Amino acid sequence: MPPIPGPDAAGRIRPAATAPELLRNFCIIAHIDHGKSTLADRMLQATGVVDARVMRAQYLDRMDIERERGITIKSQAVRMPWEVDGTPYALNMIDTPGHVDFTYEVSRSLAACEGAVLLVDAAQGIEAQTLANLYLAMENDLAIIPVLNKIDLPAAQPEKYAEELATLVGGDPEDCLRVSGKTGVGVEALLDRIVELVPAPVGDPAAPSRAMIFDSVYDTYRGVVTYVRVVDGNLNPRERIAMMSTKASHELLEIGVISPEPQPTPGLGVGEVGYLITGVKDVRQSKVGDTVTNQSKPATEALGGYHDPLPMVFSGLYPIDGSDYPVLRDALDKLKLNDAALNYEPETSVALGFGFRVGFLGLLHLEIVRERLEREFNLDLISTAPNVVYEVTLEDRTVVTVTNPSEFPSGKIREVREPVVKATILAPSEFVGAIMELCQTRRGDLQGMDYLSEERVEMRYLLPMAEIVFDFFDALKSRTRGYASLDYEPVGDQVADLVKVDILLQGEQVDAFSAIVHKDKAYAYGVMMAGKLKDLIPRQQFEVPIQAAIGARVIARETIRAIRKDVLAKCYGGDITRKRKLLEKQKEGKKRMKTIGRVDVPQEAFIAALSSEPAGSAGKDKDAKKR
Repeated sequence: MPPIPGPDAAGRIRPAATAPELLRNFCIIAHIDHGKSTLADRMLQATGVVDARVMRAQYLDRMDIERERGITIKSQAVRMPWEVDGTPYALNMIDTPGHVDFTYEVSRSLAACEGAVLLVDAAQGIEAQTLANLYLAMENDLAIIPVLNKIDLPAAQPEKYAEELATLVGGDPEDCLRVSGKTGVGVEALLDRIVELVPAPVGDPAAPSRAMIFDSVYDTYRGVVTYVRVVDGNLNPRERIAMMSTKASHELLEIGVISPEPQPTPGLGVGEVGYLITGVKDVRQSKVGDTVTNQSKPATEALGGYHDPLPMVFSGLYPIDGSDYPVLRDALDKLKLNDAALNYEPETSVALGFGFRVGFLGLLHLEIVRERLEREFNLDLISTAPNVVYEVTLEDRTVVTVTNPSEFPSGKIREVREPVVKATILAPSEFVGAIMELCQTRRGDLQGMDYLSEERVEMRYLLPMAEIVFDFFDALKSRTRGYASLDYEPVGDQVADLVKVDILLQGEQVDAFSAIVHKDKAYAYGVMMAGKLKDLIPRQQFEVPIQAAIGARVIARETIRAIRKDVLAKCYGGDITRKRKLLEKQKEGKKRMKTIGRVDVPQEAFIAALSSEPAGSAGKDKDAKKR
């Protein structure tokens, strides 16, 4: 690559870097299973950055979970050389996930690019995430290159879907390139089109250096590895850099590009995408969206950064072994570095001890994060249904903040207030009825509805936070085949008819199983929990009643039958009074035992009753995820 000649504004000789006009930064966006990773493989082969002997399918999917499930979870950046008419260009490609739960990965990748390859399966056509990712790219003002993939399939209909795609992005059907990620047909023409249509990055090479952190990863031996996109100036090894939001300062030990393995370089110039290593082990000092600058000649204004994503699903994560709590805390810190969409705060449970309340972008995200914590950090975890924070006003107007059902006051209650959110749902108009039905079952209040076009509708609802924190988003995706998008913001609280349902074992309250629910759903919760515990608690020497109660009123009951010895086994024939005497004696013993006996609930029963395993096998087969 031709170096940028001459000294910079400070009189230093600039390191060899690729001139901005020879750079092309782009990403591949598509619905899940439309062939992004396979197309990326062919690009790596066509540009020669991966040898044939080390090549493997889905080369950029580095995690075992990604390869097992056949889905991309982490965006991966790679630099590839490509020559057009004798001019050598450097292409920075980012392969992005397709599942809606990893949209935040896609949005961060788009901020580091000037162009996007919009990939559509020629056999399936435009699907939910095709549209969602296209709108994200348009908001970032990226050059869109429409591409039809899998044209080698017998079921492919390239002419039909080329027209749909041309209508969507505004252009002619002939402009839609036809490629096959499997056979490599059309890949070289696509690389030429990227060089032609994607604009070169714009920046001031003489200005103070500014680079945007768009991803990070934790390396056990080298500390935090930070991935950046340089916007202005340049970054060189052995200079001191500063993070503009945290004010942390470090020496730059190594700088380089990913091609597709890390390769140290003499520096990074305007528009280049690469990695920085400072040797820092504290994961909190490298925040995604932060701006990196030179400490001796700092920039005055930080770059825009990213909007923090809204958690759609909350769940409690607890270590089965309580002594693993510090390990779980460190593991979450390190995983947040690699997955910026993660939100968590400490939480305690009567039965399970210390843990964290974690916010996820969906149920697949929850499942993947939990699996990564267990695999990468050797933890045994359980996930539980979450709680929201309530305000309870007593008769004497004392206000009590309740973060856990065990804190719910037992005296006379004047009112209970619960947090509410204003939710905005965007969806195709054919799903209006299904969305209304879902929101009504979740105590939603319709605030308004607008048709953005003949086919797209915007619905605004006031919803209790407690109704959406667990599986509302997943139910919404299921009912709308994945086409609906949800955004919400907290708007205060409201008075609600909430009650605390207690679970009693032989008349004794077990705090761990208590829950705060709406009055209309109390009976269903009581029946469900009593039935669950009947199956989980082992039989005792005496009969054990399981009751669900609101205050002193029992609303549901199950009974665990006693283990009984056959005291009549030795009686064969003879007088009935002899048998009756033995049965009465046993009855008296059971009665005495019941008055002094205690029910010990095993830890396994606590875990099974409180755990909230995600429904189905989300993410385990692709058909389930193409909703």
